[in-house]
Amino acid sequence: MDSAPSRCLFLLFLITWELSPDIAAEIQDSSDGPGASQEPVWLTDVPAAMEFVAAAEVAVIGFFQDVEIPAVTIFHSMVQKFQDVAFGISSDPKVWAHYNITENTISLFRLVDNEQLDLESEDPEIDATKLSRFIEINNLRLVTEYNSVTVIGLFNSMIQIHLLLIMNKASSEYEETMLRYQKAAKLFQGKILFILVDSGVKENGKVISFFKLKESQLPALAIYRTVDDEWATLPMAEVSVERVQNFCDGFLEGEWPRENHESEEKSSKVEL
Repeated sequence: MDSAPSRCLFLLFLITWELSPDIAAEIQDSSDGPGASQEPVWLTDVPAAMEFVAAAEVAVIGFFQDVEIPAVTIFHSMVQKFQDVAFGISSDPKVWAHYNITENTISLFRLVDNEQLDLESEDPEIDATKLSRFIEINNLRLVTEYNSVTVIGLFNSMIQIHLLLIMNKASSEYEETMLRYQKAAKLFQGKILFILVDSGVKENGKVISFFKLKESQLPALAIYRTVDDEWATLPMAEVSVERVQNFCDGFLEGEWPRENHESEEKSSKVEL
């Protein structure tokens, strides 16, 4: 990544805690949710593949010349594990050429930043653990919930501005707030990554303190630019599409007073 050095400060700050058993279980439950057995969609031509990718927030396509190889069995197991992700398979040479595929591989496509990410492995055999983590890390959506897995994918995205909604998911206002936040996210698709940080999760306290926020100021918005570590915050009693839009526009246009943690955090990096 071109801006990797400047991204290190916030990334280091956020991933210094391990995934707690409760959070790990929550991620596992969301992936292994109940439902009927699913099968990947066969993509036999380029128009079908393009329509498939465009229709999903996150789509995963297995490019296999031979569908009898062990890798296809592993791929099918991911279909059952990640039931909120669209899965497809293609052996069509024109589809391969359209997505610049030259050998058996698995690619993930994201609507939020129009990225195509190809699974990279030195081992020609696809490993189930690596494939599962590849999908977990890169499963970014119009609104992505922050945890120590998704934060890696967030900072690997080419989008350099992140907007965080920090609020307690147990709040009675959560559902309606998320609907408005998702509507706002569509307005900035490809420009800003929208993230949800659950303030009810103890480990997320570091995110709150990084932005100098207090529990009494939540819910709040925090916007952060990875290339130079500049950020701004806006506590608000009620989150509306208009206020989110104005906050984002103001930051993009340089109208909001910004802060930078670089100088004050340098001395404490080792402790994080």
